[in-house]
Amino acid sequence: MPSLGMDSRSDTMPMPPLTPDASHLPYRPETPPPLHHPADAESLVREASQWIHPLRAEIGRYLIGQSDLVDRLLIALMVKGHLLLEGVPGLAKTLALKTLASLVDAKFNRIQFTPDMLPADIVGTEIYDPREGRFRVKHGPVFANFILADEINRAPAKVQSALLEAMQEKQVTIGEQTFVLPAPFFVLATQNPLEQEGTYPLPEAQLDRFMMKVVMDYPTEDEELRVLDLAGTTEEMSAPSPIVSLEAIQQARSVVNGLYLDEKVKRYIVRLVHATRRPDAFGVHMAPLIRVGASPRATINLALASRANAFLNGRAYVTPHDVKTVAMDVLRHRVTITYEAEAEGLNSEQIITRLLDELPVP
Repeated sequence: MPSLGMDSRSDTMPMPPLTPDASHLPYRPETPPPLHHPADAESLVREASQWIHPLRAEIGRYLIGQSDLVDRLLIALMVKGHLLLEGVPGLAKTLALKTLASLVDAKFNRIQFTPDMLPADIVGTEIYDPREGRFRVKHGPVFANFILADEINRAPAKVQSALLEAMQEKQVTIGEQTFVLPAPFFVLATQNPLEQEGTYPLPEAQLDRFMMKVVMDYPTEDEELRVLDLAGTTEEMSAPSPIVSLEAIQQARSVVNGLYLDEKVKRYIVRLVHATRRPDAFGVHMAPLIRVGASPRATINLALASRANAFLNGRAYVTPHDVKTVAMDVLRHRVTITYEAEAEGLNSEQIITRLLDELPVP
């Protein structure tokens, strides 16, 4: 973690742009034409998504068998969301985000959360400069494009809140000054599902601020064999070179916002979220198993993630399949089950799966 002590430079000056000149990168944006016709939308999606396949291919050279995670990272990045990633140690969580940051020419910082941390260790603090006889601001590691919040549940609530406030507001306040965080600003927070001693579980209100919760599983036997061939050596792997500019990501965001979302698909999204609150009203009889359903933020995030998923697949319109593809990751941390469900050995994923199976699809 960067030291919060004094250095020779002053951080009271405006932050320089974190994005260098992108003119040398192969995928740079041009001003997109306005959408007037479905054919325009399809061509614009193809043009704005040219970097998707090369980016996936390049990440695949460093990250084996985690294509779903890569897609979720790209979805959250394109719609200004944040990810909570749960998985045992050693599944390349850090490598995934670090590789993505390198490929999109972004600044990356990793923050290891510990029980003795303070909010100032995240956002920064004011320090006294005896040479100038005044206080000046020292920015914390949160001032980056991509943040890996490693084991976020090991830090106390006030430290978690400092990061979650930055995620929500895209700015931090240090002393009497407010600083806007760089754009894009993306947080990947991880937590270990095995060790619960000495941890501070995120409450439901803070979990809801994460767009998606992704659960990582072990690689298959063939995938792990490829991992061994790639990393079973003492030689350091060469760092990936940037191939996509941050401006291209920003253009993709504007295109994603313009993708067609039919009224029937909108209604399906709303009904799916409402079914987590009143399942019996939608013909899914399991009300005693759900204690708290998903919030309206889930409706918004489900629509945004569905649009981004359609963009990743080169389409200018959203289908119900897009909704079902991202629904589990958007809803799994927003649906709280009852003690009765726990007694029956059920979890939120099984509840959501049943909703997706039984709710009529347009």
